[in-house]
Amino acid sequence: VDTVQVIYNAFSQQPEEHLLPACQEHGVGVIVRVSLDEGGLTGRITADTTFPEDDFRNTYFGGDRPAQVEQRVNALVADLGIEPDQLADMALRYVLDEPAVSTVIAGMRSVRNVERNAATSDGERLTPEQLEVFTKHRWERNFYQSA
Repeated sequence: VDTVQVIYNAFSQQPEEHLLPACQEHGVGVIVRVSLDEGGLTGRITADTTFPEDDFRNTYFGGDRPAQVEQRVNALVADLGIEPDQLADMALRYVLDEPAVSTVIAGMRSVRNVERNAATSDGERLTPEQLEVFTKHRWERNFYQSA
């Protein structure tokens, strides 16, 4: 096995327990997907968010899930002491700071997203204090099941 692809983000931190250390130990590359929690870690999902009828996020963010995400994101933003529009950058840096991560697949729906996400690859690291804040915001759930 040369690489594995895994869901890993500031909420879904489970890979840190076993998978990421094992990959690093055995020289297996890690491709991170859903690094921004299907948009949840952009700070743009609110209790009132709606999606086009054929958008899979209607299932992912079904029921009261947008309100749950909004509440979690607001707490994370407050604890980090940042503006909401800085969250996507910080969340990408969180996964990029993991030594086992080889690359990140980040969804981009606009030129602005492309520019901001590319700028995150500048090598700037999160502080130990910021990493600790993210660790406290781990959130175990499975939004891929219908609400």
